[in-house]
Amino acid sequence: MKPKMRLSQLLEEVQPLQVTGDTECEISGIFYDSRRVTSGDLFVALHGEHVDGAAYIEDAIQRGAAAVVSQTPCVLGGNVPCAQVNDARLALAQIAGTFCDHPAKRLCTVGITGTNGKTTVCFMLRDIFKAAGRHPGLIGTVRYEIGDRILPAARTTPEAPDIQAMLVQMERSGCDSVAMEISSHALDQHRVHGMLFDAAIFTNLTQDHLDYHGTLEAYFEVKTRLFRQVRGAAVINRDDPWGKQLLEQSKALSDCISYGFEEGADVRGFDAVSDKNGVRMRVESPWGGTDISMQLIGRFNLHNALAAFAAAGALGIPVETIATALGGMENVPGRLETIPNNKGKRVFVDYAHTDDALHNVLDTLREITPGKLIAVFGCGGNRDRAKRALMGQVASRLADYSIITNDNPRCEIPEKIAADIASGFDSERKFEILLDRKAAIARGLELAGKKDTLLVAGKGHETYQEFDGAIVPFDDREAVREAL
Repeated sequence: MKPKMRLSQLLEEVQPLQVTGDTECEISGIFYDSRRVTSGDLFVALHGEHVDGAAYIEDAIQRGAAAVVSQTPCVLGGNVPCAQVNDARLALAQIAGTFCDHPAKRLCTVGITGTNGKTTVCFMLRDIFKAAGRHPGLIGTVRYEIGDRILPAARTTPEAPDIQAMLVQMERSGCDSVAMEISSHALDQHRVHGMLFDAAIFTNLTQDHLDYHGTLEAYFEVKTRLFRQVRGAAVINRDDPWGKQLLEQSKALSDCISYGFEEGADVRGFDAVSDKNGVRMRVESPWGGTDISMQLIGRFNLHNALAAFAAAGALGIPVETIATALGGMENVPGRLETIPNNKGKRVFVDYAHTDDALHNVLDTLREITPGKLIAVFGCGGNRDRAKRALMGQVASRLADYSIITNDNPRCEIPEKIAADIASGFDSERKFEILLDRKAAIARGLELAGKKDTLLVAGKGHETYQEFDGAIVPFDDREAVREAL
C-alpha cells in the first residue's frame, strides 16, 4: 500500500506564494512527468529550458492528480488544489524529502563532484565500503545499485524524487551507505537539496557544460554548492587549481582534507609508477601510511585513488582495508576498458568527452604504446561547442592519427560538429572524417597494427546514439567486437 501524506504537510517547508483549494487532501506519490501520474499523486510542473511543465497540468489532472505545484499561476477547476511557488525544482526537492522522511539522514552518504573522475571514485568507494563490511548503494553515470539490484542509469544524478525513492529502497534492502556522483546540473537544479553528506569530494574542474553554465567561473560556483551540504569531511584535490580555490573557501569547514601529490596535501601520494600493468604509489595520511598497487592503468587513477582514500579514511575505514580494496579493483565499465580479442589488437574504449579527459587517456596510452596511437572520437551536439577545437588540439598533439566521427549529434548537423573538431588539428594529414561511427571504428582497427593502440573515446559505457530526437542502439564495445 502506498504511503500517504497531506498536501499541507508537504508544503510546510516550501512556503508557496499562493495556494488555492483544499490542502488537507492526501497525496500518495510525487511526480514531475504527467505520464507517470496516477490517482492521488501530486504533479509538480517543472519550468524547463525548452518546455514549461505547466502545459501538462491538464494531462496530469486527467490521469488522477490530486494536487498541482507550479511556478506558473494556475486556476484549476473542480476540486484540484494548486500551489504556486517561486522555484518548482526547489519545491520538488523539498516535497520529495519530506514525503520520503529524508532517508539520507540514516545512511552514510558520500557525494562526488568534479568534471572528471567521479565515476571511478564512486566505484572505488563502493569497493572500499564492501571491504570494510558495509553494505553500500551506488548512484552514478554508469548505473544505480540498490542492494542486489543493478539498474541502468538514465542520468548521472536523477531528479530529487527519484533519488529519495532510491535511498528509501536502499534502506529497505539493508544498505547502510551510498556513494553518489553529483553533477553540476543536479546542484544547480536542487536535486540533492536537503541532503547532508558525511563526505563530499571535489575531483577537479576543466572545461565542460559551458553551454549550460556560460563560464568556467559559474561552473565552479555551482560545484562549490555541494560543500555547503557537508556534515562531515570536505575532501578536495590540492593539485587542481580550482581545488586550491575551494580549499581557501572551505577553511571554515570543521573537517577539510586535501589530497594530491603536492607538498602540503593531507593525504599525499609518493613514488608514483604507471605502466602497462597498472599503477603504484606510497600514500601517507593522518591515519597512517601504506603502499597501493592497482591493476587500473593511467596516472589519473592515482588521483582518483587518493580521493577515495581520503574520504574512506575520514569515515574511519582502516588504511589496510582501503589498500586491499583498491588493489582488487577491476575496470569500471567504459573507463579505459580493454576489449580482449584473438587478433592481437590493442583496443581501449573510454568515456573521455572533454579535452582534459582525452589528454589524460591519450597520455596514458602513449606510455604503453610502442607503435602508433590511433584515436576515434567525436563530440556531442547541443552541448559545449568551445571544447570541440580543444579536443582536436589534444588529439593532434598526442595521437598519431585520428578519425573524427559522430558521438551523439542530437539536433546539430554532424558535419558542422566534425568541422569544429577538425579546426583544432594542426595538419590535415593527422585526421580524417568518417561520420558513421561503426565504419570509423572498423577503419581504426584496419589502421592499427600489432604494436599500435586504438582508442575509441567519448561514449564509454553508453549503449545508444542520439540523432535529432531519435535514440539508436549503439555500443562502442560491441562495435569493436563485431568489426574484429
